[in-house]
Amino acid sequence: MASINASSSGTFKIGGDLEVNRLGFGAMRITGDGIWGDPADPAKARATLKKLPELGINFVDTADSYGPYVSEDLIREVLHPYKGMVIATKSGLTRHGPNIWAPLGRPEYLRQGVLMSLRRLKVDRIDLWQLHRVDEKVPADEQFDVIKQMQKEGLIRHAGLSEVNVGQIEAAQKYFKVATVQNLYNLGNRQSEEVLDYCDKHNIGFIPWFPLAAGALAKEGSVLSKIAGKLGASNGQVALAWLLKRSKVMLPIPGTGDPEHLEENVKGASLQLSQEDYEALEHAVK
Repeated sequence: MASINASSSGTFKIGGDLEVNRLGFGAMRITGDGIWGDPADPAKARATLKKLPELGINFVDTADSYGPYVSEDLIREVLHPYKGMVIATKSGLTRHGPNIWAPLGRPEYLRQGVLMSLRRLKVDRIDLWQLHRVDEKVPADEQFDVIKQMQKEGLIRHAGLSEVNVGQIEAAQKYFKVATVQNLYNLGNRQSEEVLDYCDKHNIGFIPWFPLAAGALAKEGSVLSKIAGKLGASNGQVALAWLLKRSKVMLPIPGTGDPEHLEENVKGASLQLSQEDYEALEHAVK
């Protein structure tokens, strides 16, 4: 493999002007169990964050609900002033305990979320802010309108959405330019294929969460494990390489709280899949 650097994944311009290396980092796992409270090993979590720039990772995805607040606080502590890095965050989910996530899309709450993230991350403007969920209990137009207003005020530079369908993206586009979409998508789960194709067509960054999950494909003797064995790579590295080859707008953000695991993930950025191997993986899930 080539040198271990996220730049091997290529680049993408978020919103058409914010260039990042396509392989980013998801900062959900630098928190405690159930994405609640402080990490079990704070020193290791800090060491993981400190290693990001060394490995060429300049796109970090977090949220105010990770911890809550723990992830954003650690990112500021270790990475501020973020030279050459894009720190993306999200609001719109409230936390009431480990693994409990409740949408809250009231405009005043979303605005509060942005203002508090600005303070925690110690920035004057959030480069990429994403609505963590469209709250079904609040009119979508109200949620999209406050995002438009916050963008006009200069609180956020680019705005995105998470866990949405094509119709919701198009509805939001009437209020602001949707720069990114963050949906569940990986080698073993292609439920957002239609959304990915839409993003590909309209040059919207697509951020797959749980990018390394492969489901049944990760079993011994599977197509994935055979290709990984042939390439001398891990299943996760091959799954990551497949994602990067799948679309030019793909921005995978594998997360970890372990520096060694981080390095292993970044190795996947330089793994080149042959067309034959890519298609074998493509057809392995129906």
